[in-house]
Amino acid sequence: MSGRTPSQWEEITAADPAHSTWYVERFRTLAAEGADIVGEARLIDAMLGRGSRVLDAGCGPGRVGGYLHRAGHVVVGVDVDPVLIDAAEQDYPGPNWVVGDLAELDLPSRGIAADFDAIVCGGNVMTFLAPSTREAVLAGFARHLAPSGRAVVGFGADRGYEFPQFRSDAENAGLTVDSQFSTWDLRPFVDDSDFLVTVFSRVH
Repeated sequence: MSGRTPSQWEEITAADPAHSTWYVERFRTLAAEGADIVGEARLIDAMLGRGSRVLDAGCGPGRVGGYLHRAGHVVVGVDVDPVLIDAAEQDYPGPNWVVGDLAELDLPSRGIAADFDAIVCGGNVMTFLAPSTREAVLAGFARHLAPSGRAVVGFGADRGYEFPQFRSDAENAGLTVDSQFSTWDLRPFVDDSDFLVTVFSRVH
């Protein structure tokens, strides 16, 4: 970990090496039971034409990116946890699953074009980052968007990242708010909403 700040997720898994496997099995069980685990993906799919390029940022075991791949999009998924990437490769073959740190995101250095039509960051990923890296992660999203691309980020309140600070960090990182919702099924955001889904465009 020298030279970089580990994410809160990495600290959790370092303290409990079984955590990642538990997380994978949790979503496998939910899927097997017929639970709706792809609400974020349906929103992104509705925003795009077929064959769009999508970055699943903090992809975990692949539920969102896997759905979008099956829907006909070109998907790259990035996660810092190799256990989760391995599960994504097993359960959702097709996307390009990449082990990587969102705070140091540089896909062109891996031969992957930074011209995504959409970036999706669901699953409370923003709250698992090291706080000192949040703005860097958002700046990475801005760098990896196509000129007309949009980034969609969702996370819950009371998880250590206040919504006003998030919006300020995003603005500093080169993103501008297009719209805000309180759920992935597009219910309006109000001041006391306990969840925030924000659609951003790049500042030109």
